[in-house]
Amino acid sequence: MEHDEYACARAFAALAAAHARVTEDLGAALATCGLTINDYEVLVRLDGAPPPGLRVRDLAPAVRLTQPSLSRLLVRLAQQELVTRTGDPDDRRGVLVSLTPTGKAALDRAVPLQARIVRELLLDKLTGEEQDLLARALARIAEK
Repeated sequence: MEHDEYACARAFAALAAAHARVTEDLGAALATCGLTINDYEVLVRLDGAPPPGLRVRDLAPAVRLTQPSLSRLLVRLAQQELVTRTGDPDDRRGVLVSLTPTGKAALDRAVPLQARIVRELLLDKLTGEEQDLLARALARIAEK
């Protein structure tokens, strides 16, 4: 079945508007914790990582930043003592990044804010069935 080009345009416009609204409100909420959305994304990924942490090259695709941008972000987070950066004992060229207790505390403050924003702006507007459908559809779209 061929998709109506205008329906595609409307779907994209709706997705972009929803993303912009959630991103704007989430950015403002996270700023109260001293974090940016990218900071939050890194801390969330590191929180679930087994010791001794994640390699920078493995973190990059998850946070959707270029290698130079991610490197600058990690330097800043390390200066704020939210993460540690250490050499990878298995690969001298590699760097391992892990969450510090200070980073975990910042994440613990930020997670409820993120959940509130997503709930208020997205999930509360949908039925349980629609929430499940949205989660499945977005997961499929995000797959490579």
